[in-house]
Amino acid sequence: MRKGRAISTFAAAALLSIGLAGQASAQTIKIGVNEPLTGPFAASGTYVVNGAKIAADEINAKGGLLGKKVELVIEDNKSNPTEAAAVAEKLITADKVPVIMGAWGSSLTLAVMPKLLEYKVPMVVETSSSGKITTSGNTYIFRISPPSAVEAAAFKDILPKLHMKKVDFLVINNDWGRGAADDFGKVLKGEGIGVGLVETMDQSAQDMSAQLSKIKGTDSDTIMVTTAVEQLTLLLKQAAALGIKKRIVTTGGSQNPDQLIDQAGTAANGTYHLTTFAPWYPDQTPDPTATKYFLGEWKKRGFNFAGATESFRGYDGIRTIAKGIEKAGKAEPEAITKALWDVDFTGLNGKIKFQKQGPAGKESGQSMPNVYLIQIDNGKVILPKL
Repeated sequence: MRKGRAISTFAAAALLSIGLAGQASAQTIKIGVNEPLTGPFAASGTYVVNGAKIAADEINAKGGLLGKKVELVIEDNKSNPTEAAAVAEKLITADKVPVIMGAWGSSLTLAVMPKLLEYKVPMVVETSSSGKITTSGNTYIFRISPPSAVEAAAFKDILPKLHMKKVDFLVINNDWGRGAADDFGKVLKGEGIGVGLVETMDQSAQDMSAQLSKIKGTDSDTIMVTTAVEQLTLLLKQAAALGIKKRIVTTGGSQNPDQLIDQAGTAANGTYHLTTFAPWYPDQTPDPTATKYFLGEWKKRGFNFAGATESFRGYDGIRTIAKGIEKAGKAEPEAITKALWDVDFTGLNGKIKFQKQGPAGKESGQSMPNVYLIQIDNGKVILPKL
């Protein structure tokens, strides 16, 4: 008899616990965050997540959304496409998030996209640049970072001042890198600039000397590189060790120039980088007040300034989602998907307002941010006068 009573008491306690958990959950609005926190892209993913936390804290300090606190449900996709898809499914089915931000790399985001279609849940893409993301007919994709084609188009206006004659590419061997080589290659050829070698490197590779030696022997004057900051640091050191004097230009906005200065040292001098945020010159950003607030919070939390060039993506991504939820009036996937088309505000890297891209009737949303060309000169980041 006592044993039965104990079981009943335990069951009642368990039900009470579940009820309280559900009640607590009902008091928050969940936003899923699918980012690489381990693996080759871990530094970048961590920057993005820390930026997202600043946005969530700011929103909550101002009263939250629809009378509720924002709760970020953060999961590690381990820099792996299979994991990214599994994380998306968990966030949607187990955590019941109505919207996601993710998933940093293009291959990671592309792997997540079928899950968004299956469960009809929107995702704000904060970093990925492959053209496939917004042209494959996924109506639940809303991207605030520039695809390679947009970045290449912005670069076109700079080309005459760089006096390039022939370019070789060295890119990470995934959708991001190959897509960048293709999109930039088209622009270069259209401007009468020669395109030579297109060399690739695996995302986990630490020795790029074979590819660099091959490029060193060509008649190109420029090397365009697409990869994350960890691999780029090694690449720049190896290029310097090989005595390569060609101009190096990186794409994708994921280079963290200050981190390169710190970790690559003099090997980073003279390199150029396309980026979508200029925290070194806050008064020249689209919203100086917001930029200064964000940078102030970043510093207050003890984070290295180097991460600002990527962390802002998480900050703007969560702010974009919050605007969508506000306009939707409820935290439901269908309502948020519809409302994201009406979002219109100034992010840290320009206006965030979605344009339609992709097949008619199945368009994804694409915002068009600013693109800057910066240079590392004697250990400092400058906006070069070209």
